[in-house]
Amino acid sequence: MIEGLRNAFRLPDLRNKLLFTGLILIIYQFAAHVPVVGVDRNALSTLIEGNSGGIIGVLNLLSGGAVQNFSVIANGVYPYITASIIIQVLIPVIPRLEELSKQPGGKETLDRYTYYLTIPMAIIQAISQIQIFNALGNGTSIIPGFGDFSNPSDLLLTLTVIATMTAGTMFAVWLGNLITEQGIGNGISIIIFAGIVARAPASLAQMMGSSTQPIFNLVEFILFVLIGILVIVFIQEGVRRIPVQYGKRVRGRKQYGGASTHIPLKVNSVGMIPLIFAQSIITFPALIASLFPDGPLKTAINDSFGSQTGALYWITLFLLVFGFTFIYSDIMVSNQNLAENLQRNGGFIPGIRPGKRTQEYILRVTRRITFIGALFLGIIAVVPGIVELINRIIFPTEVMTSANNPAMVLTGSALIIVVGVVIDTLRQLEAQLVMRNYDKFIR
Repeated sequence: MIEGLRNAFRLPDLRNKLLFTGLILIIYQFAAHVPVVGVDRNALSTLIEGNSGGIIGVLNLLSGGAVQNFSVIANGVYPYITASIIIQVLIPVIPRLEELSKQPGGKETLDRYTYYLTIPMAIIQAISQIQIFNALGNGTSIIPGFGDFSNPSDLLLTLTVIATMTAGTMFAVWLGNLITEQGIGNGISIIIFAGIVARAPASLAQMMGSSTQPIFNLVEFILFVLIGILVIVFIQEGVRRIPVQYGKRVRGRKQYGGASTHIPLKVNSVGMIPLIFAQSIITFPALIASLFPDGPLKTAINDSFGSQTGALYWITLFLLVFGFTFIYSDIMVSNQNLAENLQRNGGFIPGIRPGKRTQEYILRVTRRITFIGALFLGIIAVVPGIVELINRIIFPTEVMTSANNPAMVLTGSALIIVVGVVIDTLRQLEAQLVMRNYDKFIR
């Protein structure tokens, strides 16, 4: 692999692509340190120190520190990802969209709809993120005057903050598209990857400083990363191959078709999208509890879902991830129209009738292998809870929080993103090198 990277830098066009990608990532990190207008830095610093784990820690890690600074790109590219998921879900539901997806140029039109939908998603996320911070700060606003429409200056401030954060999201998406078009790899994924990698050292240092057993926690972190990488690569690359046969066609004296191939169905075909869904939904109990009067119920909900600790939180997260994996997998299979495409091109699965029977067979096989993928994602999601339980058994006197949990330095979803982006980028480099007669370096 090292030799392959050297070969890539020897080629002027590939070297320019790699340097361009690095330049865009540097620009993104600069933008991550430009704060939104009107932010109370003292209130923000106090809130971050008191809630370094939990939902703020996860958001901060995935945004590369943009949330900690509450920068103009604090939303990251997640509104765009949410919009993409919504469009994919709506395609099989709305006949007009389904018809559009099959037409020439339909993909470009759907991409444009995704950009349009990103704007309201960014507005909603900006408002929600500020409300989450205010709720966790016990009513202390990180942007004094935000949401107060009685005062014209506060109204102007509110509109300015929303417009700035929305523009920051579109700027981050634009940077990602520049990487996709002129750099190496999928730009949106690399933007998220860079944010995770940039923030991980600070999270590791924080974990070491807040733990009474820093060496033990460091060993746990290293084991979690190494074992996690091995398991993620094994599952992510796992494929069930369904054999496909194409019928023979004779035209004049020539014979066409008759070839045998296969449909590769991945064990985890949905990536880390169920993890994003589950993480988004599981924050609702803490937000709703902030509206309750003080009492045992509010305290119990905040202790579990607000601090992201305890058996109730981890069991709920596992069930959400497990369920979302099945739901989104079914949606993806329906959107691909594999049975229809096979029948149109004269292909069939041996022993299975074309058409509806083929679609049912593919869906049945997909659900079987998705069970393993859902179990994998569910376990990845609750690894911090498992590590928390182990540490409480070994060190019963230590108070476990999200800040000193070794598995929260790089969460399961973050590790899946890192591994997936590295593999995808190396494959793209390999394809570029093979085109230029270099040996492949992923073996």
